[in-house]
Amino acid sequence: MSEINVVPYIDVMLVLLIIFMITAPLLSQGVKIELPKAPSEPLPASDKDPVVVSVDVAGNFFINYGEDQDKPVSPEVLVNRINALIKYRPQLPVLVKGDTDVAYGRVVQAMALLQNAGVKGIGLITKPPEQQ
Repeated sequence: MSEINVVPYIDVMLVLLIIFMITAPLLSQGVKIELPKAPSEPLPASDKDPVVVSVDVAGNFFINYGEDQDKPVSPEVLVNRINALIKYRPQLPVLVKGDTDVAYGRVVQAMALLQNAGVKGIGLITKPPEQQ
C-alpha cells in the first residue's frame, strides 16, 4: 500500500503564498495624482480603453500607452505618441488627468499638445465630491 506524502507540497504552497503576498503590493504601477473633486456625469462605457495623459503635481506629463508608463515624457514625445495612436485609431478617447495642486496652465498646455497631435475631443478626469 502506497500513500502520497503531501506535506512537502503544502510547504511549497505556503512559501509561494508568502512570496506573492509580499511582492503583489510592490508591482502596482501608476502616477500619484490627487484628482480635483467636481460633480460631473460619468462617461458612457466604451469598448476602447482611453488614452490617459496625466499631469502630476510637479507638472510632468505621463501617458498610459507605450513603454515606461511610470516615467515622465517630454512634450515632444507626448505629441509623437498621441499622433501615432490617433493615426491608427482615430476614434480613440483621450482623457487628461491633472493633479489638484498643479498649475492650471500646465493642464492647458497638455490639452494644447493633444490638440496639436490631432485629437478632436479631450475629456477631463475628476473625482466625485463626497456625499454629505
